[in-house]
Amino acid sequence: MNHILALDQGTSSSRSIVFDAQGRIVARAQREFTQHFPQPGHVEHDAEEIWTTQLATAQEAIAKAGLTATDIRAVGITNQRETTVMWNRRTGKPIHRAIVWQDRRGEPMCAQLREQGLEPMVRRSTGLVIDSYFSATKIRWLLDHVPGAHLMAAHGELAFGTIDSWLLWKLTGGRVHATDVSNASRTMLYDIRHNVWDHELLKALHVPDSVLPRVWPSSGVFGETETSLFGRAIPIAGMAGDQQSALFGQACFEPGLAKNTYGTGCFMLMHTGERFLQSSNGLVTTAAAQTGSLARPQFALEGSVFIGGAVVQWLRDGLKAIDASAQVQALAESVPDAGGVVFVPAFAGLGAPYWRPDARGTITGLTRGSTVAHIARAALESIAFQSAALLQAMNRDAQAAGAAPVTQLRVDGGACVNDLLMQFQADLLGIPVVRPAVTETTALGAAYLAGLATGLWRDTAELATHGQVDRVFEPNLSRDQAAQRMAQWEAAVGRT
Repeated sequence: MNHILALDQGTSSSRSIVFDAQGRIVARAQREFTQHFPQPGHVEHDAEEIWTTQLATAQEAIAKAGLTATDIRAVGITNQRETTVMWNRRTGKPIHRAIVWQDRRGEPMCAQLREQGLEPMVRRSTGLVIDSYFSATKIRWLLDHVPGAHLMAAHGELAFGTIDSWLLWKLTGGRVHATDVSNASRTMLYDIRHNVWDHELLKALHVPDSVLPRVWPSSGVFGETETSLFGRAIPIAGMAGDQQSALFGQACFEPGLAKNTYGTGCFMLMHTGERFLQSSNGLVTTAAAQTGSLARPQFALEGSVFIGGAVVQWLRDGLKAIDASAQVQALAESVPDAGGVVFVPAFAGLGAPYWRPDARGTITGLTRGSTVAHIARAALESIAFQSAALLQAMNRDAQAAGAAPVTQLRVDGGACVNDLLMQFQADLLGIPVVRPAVTETTALGAAYLAGLATGLWRDTAELATHGQVDRVFEPNLSRDQAAQRMAQWEAAVGRT
């Protein structure tokens, strides 16, 4: 039983990966699922489809590995965060489609909360800013707009969960309604300093505590899978939101270590240890994945870019500039530079460090000589520009706190395989960008958490020996040139 099954439930697909005792990938399976856009600003997923695709990939990955359930020591779960599911405890059926983290329908409610002067309390307790990105206003919307939801909640008949809680409920046959501290920290309802649900915030948002899951550390046995799913009951022993899981998978266990994940969005986290570091530069403070007692919280500074790799999907599906996402690098490299074109992909507003929900996508610098290749290159560069803005904000916060700046950036996620993007990222930042041999660090983090809880690995020191580097991208651009490029970016952001 020297293998771990990691369930990696993302925004556009469900994946499952089997890892061995050295943290190497043995087999993987992936299935995309439907994205629902019922009206502008609304993004939804079918929670039942998420479950069926996730279960199918889990069974497929075990089979591809040539293993059976008796070879699997434990299951780890990592997930798209903030996405909100509410279901009937008796039937196990969702009362509405899941409301996705990208969804903006809660913004009017957020504006009311800001007007009520709740921002300082939210920042102090949750580490977050008031934004519809987080789960709280999504929960409120479901209670307000699904017929009978208020009454069902009052009678204790409804359960709320982020995707990890939903998968845990389904895997255990409805026996366990729980989440981990890293996912709870993204709801805008959880006091991350004391690791408890914040009853003042629950009252302010009219969210009954009867719908809430129990909160546990990220590494530990949450329950066991139903025997019928895999042929035997397997412990579910690790759980973390995708970005905290990636931080763990990148072996960023110490304060000052940072990673950036290039997925649908981009998410940069810097570990701050037991120090709750409140940002003055547009970042949020979040709970890191915890392997020990909830009495000793672990924190990270985080910056979130809403549209990262999704800009490539837009080039493919919206602009029809490419037939497959993998073609974007060749198209971008067909021109020597972006020709003065700057693309700000604010399709869902701008996240950190700007926090402008009203911003919209903008392409500036177009001339008669501009081609779709220039736009493609500018689209790729936009991912690096947004990430550079996050790291600059992170370093300013670190400097103000008397901490050292980030000296290297560890990267992962689907878009980090793009060499052009990674080189441009290093050029903008002026520090090495380190790409690991195993870029599936989100799933690897969940596997590590599950393996630690069940004795496959002794401690984080052992895990740190597993990491192998694929390539280090060293900066080639002068600091003056990089500053000029960032000034061009900030000017374009101003126009959104």
